[in-house]
Parts: sequence; C-alpha cells; structure tokens
Amino acid sequence: MSDLQAPALISLNEVCRLTSLSRTGVNRLRAAGRFPVAVPLGSKRVAFIRDEVQSWVFARIAERAVSQHSRHSDETAAA
Repeated sequence: MSDLQAPALISLNEVCRLTSLSRTGVNRLRAAGRFPVAVPLGSKRVAFIRDEVQSWVFARIAERAVSQHSRHSDETAAA
C-alpha cells in the first residue's frame, strides 16, 4: 500500500464555513476563476480539497497585509 495520504475533501457547506462566504459568493468566485477548482464526485456533487481552500484563505490574508502596508507607506509619504 502507498504511503500517500488522500487529500481531505470538503463540501461546499464546509467551504462556506471556512471562508465565511455564502454559497453564491463561492460560486461567483469559481465562475470567475478566482477560487480553487472543485473535484466532481458525481453528476450533482462536488467537493473541494481542504488544503487548497485553506491556501486561498491564507492568500487573502497575505493580500490584506500587503494592502495595509502599501496604504501605510502612501500615507507616510504624503505627510
């Protein structure tokens, strides 16, 4: 048997809990190509890879930090 662990799959409802986005919000981001790609499980069922969703959340946090730093630098330069 392989030592590889299967990635943890999570439902759209769990994605909503992790991101605090609505289902509609997640689906809009998916349609725009701005959210991790879903894994099709059946004709009407998809799941997401937990690590990819968590990485997406961490990237949003990092963008916030960069944005805040940039804004602070702009304010300091203007003073």
